[in-house]
Amino acid sequence: MARGDGRLTHDIDPQEKAPQDACGIFGVWAPDEEVAKLTYFGLYALQHRGQESAGIAVGNGEQILVYKDMGLVSQVFDESTLNTLTGHVAVGHTRYSTTGGSHWQNAQPTLGATPAGTVALAHNGNLTNTPELLELVHQRVGNDTGELRYGNTTDTALITALMGSYADRTLEESAQVVLAQARGAFSLVFSDESTLYAARDPQGVRPLVLGRLERGWVVASETAALDIVGASFIREVEPGELVAVDADGLRSHRFAAADPKGCLFEFVYLARPDTHISGRSVHQTRVEIGRRLAREHPVDADLVIPVPESGTPAAVGYAEESGIPYGMGLVKNAYVGRTFIQPSQTLRQLGIRLKLNPLREIVAGKRLVVVDDSIVRGNTQRALVRMLREAGASEVHVRISSPPVTWPCYYGIDFATRAELIATGLSVDEICRSIGADSLAYVDLDELVEASTVPKDRLCRACFDGVYPIQPPERAGKDVLEQATIPGIGGRESSDREGHERSASLGDPSDGLNTLLSAGGAADSLKRP
Repeated sequence: MARGDGRLTHDIDPQEKAPQDACGIFGVWAPDEEVAKLTYFGLYALQHRGQESAGIAVGNGEQILVYKDMGLVSQVFDESTLNTLTGHVAVGHTRYSTTGGSHWQNAQPTLGATPAGTVALAHNGNLTNTPELLELVHQRVGNDTGELRYGNTTDTALITALMGSYADRTLEESAQVVLAQARGAFSLVFSDESTLYAARDPQGVRPLVLGRLERGWVVASETAALDIVGASFIREVEPGELVAVDADGLRSHRFAAADPKGCLFEFVYLARPDTHISGRSVHQTRVEIGRRLAREHPVDADLVIPVPESGTPAAVGYAEESGIPYGMGLVKNAYVGRTFIQPSQTLRQLGIRLKLNPLREIVAGKRLVVVDDSIVRGNTQRALVRMLREAGASEVHVRISSPPVTWPCYYGIDFATRAELIATGLSVDEICRSIGADSLAYVDLDELVEASTVPKDRLCRACFDGVYPIQPPERAGKDVLEQATIPGIGGRESSDREGHERSASLGDPSDGLNTLLSAGGAADSLKRP
């Protein structure tokens, strides 16, 4: 298990849980560069997209080494570990679980055997036809294959297994066949021993961008990760496109017709503010949302304050448009990440105070406009309003830079179920009374879309309007594969540590995977002989 760092998360109080991101993925092909360290810094820039596990796989032309474990990027990797991962092509992943629970066996990249070698694959998104793909795995390669047999319960493991199931095709050819059969949201980076690949589902729900190094290529979930490693942005990976990079250069294949439906919530909350999506600055978009929110829902007040950090750009825009002064009325604990400390009831009662604390001197006696990005269950806003009143605020007016979230996401964001979403059963006035605010208003959906500058018919807005661009699954949840009755899947009875011990037997020559036990590291550091 990764080392605890004392950081604070929603685990302190699960009722305060915000929307959770899907995953961050990063890939690099760069001979004569330290690709593992480039990938480390790329994942570090994408840490906000997933904080449960992290992994890096590196190919050197002859073999693939992978190191992955539970925890933050900085917990999983250190200098000595990165120095052992040598090669010219790398794939990295930082995870928040959507399909498949948060345990060691599901950390990515996921490995699988191919007719010519090994594939290491990392996935951002969530598939909607997982049972169909599981049945296809049964038909093509049986019930006991790849990481599935060792307890991996992710949809990613199904894609990986299928890519290696075509004996008469190269990985590049197999990928085109498999990707055409997958449904849902998938932005992928994967590699064999020599070549880097990237692919995006036909709707392009989750972002994926291509960048250029002086001596190589980079693929990442967000442009901010390109900036961190010194890569220049070239373009987005197109919906329905498979890109390959090797010594012969970059080539592109079309495995499905494009029908763009990029996630609107990326603009609201998921992406870093220093990222660009569809040519539009996320920070600029959020400031514009705040301006529109001020025009739609003005209020007489003394101070505009954000709920840091996600509400900050919209609060800036609200203040600029309204002419009300902007100030920092809430201080956020900088160390908000993953924790391995079990919270007591006392800590749970402290709840959001462990993360946010009001500046009494700033808010006392003031009529406040409090700007936040979204309301899911309402618990966070209820606690915030109470704290601000206790700190002396005379009025608290809440403004939200997204429409009410009334529908669950099936494409990689872990919202609450529809029954738990406060906006499903209550009107805006009822929510306002529930959280104890003097007034409450949300930005209009059309205003949000216009702020993004992306045409409405090219956006997925399902969490706001219930219009799903891809057919939702008949059965959803992280445990879709954990309930399956195939060897190694479901009913996980042993601990993660026992999983480490079991995986020491991965050297079954039938799938070409051998285990390399690194001192002090995870037991699933794998190499191909």
